Amino acid sequence: MSTLLWKPKTVPAYDEMAALRYAACRESDEATLALLNTCREELFPKLRYAVCYTELAVSVVGNDCHVGPMTFASADLARYLLPCRRAVLFAATVGVEADRLIAKYSRTSPARAVLMQALGAERVEALCDAFCDSLSGALSSRFSAGYGDFSLSAQRELFAVLQPEKAIGVCLNESLLMSPTKSVTALVGIKG
Repeated sequence: MSTLLWKPKTVPAYDEMAALRYAACRESDEATLALLNTCREELFPKLRYAVCYTELAVSVVGNDCHVGPMTFASADLARYLLPCRRAVLFAATVGVEADRLIAKYSRTSPARAVLMQALGAERVEALCDAFCDSLSGALSSRFSAGYGDFSLSAQRELFAVLQPEKAIGVCLNESLLMSPTKSVTALVGIKG
């Protein structure tokens, strides 16, 4: 089992409405959009899009999901993986610059910090979507530790198998949070 690297051929398309949703903006006025665009112009050139992944065998028995060398007890994950015989485990990140700008603006401009946070979330989600779109076959939705009854503690096993700290610089702390924060780990089942 080896970890492979993937980078998008082009920067994933930007979804302004998603960024505003992540910022909890119910209505967007000209001032908000102008500030969002200023933040985007500052952040986007600094991002580093990277994904590492591996493909693993899957079997589901009741609520037990056997994914490569790992076994997870999760009824929610079992529903996603039941029609699958293989799954792709991946970690994705847009790098540390979003964290740096969020920290910088948390001290000087809370509105910019919120928008940097939202833009970072939109970018890592767009990266995950682009990666999943690059996979062949019929796919389940992606599913991450911490969703439903799939315990966040599964992150330790996911990291042990994938080793994203070596591949793309994503680390897991004792509280099971990732650094850089604009990072995602997930499983996506390959149906059939």
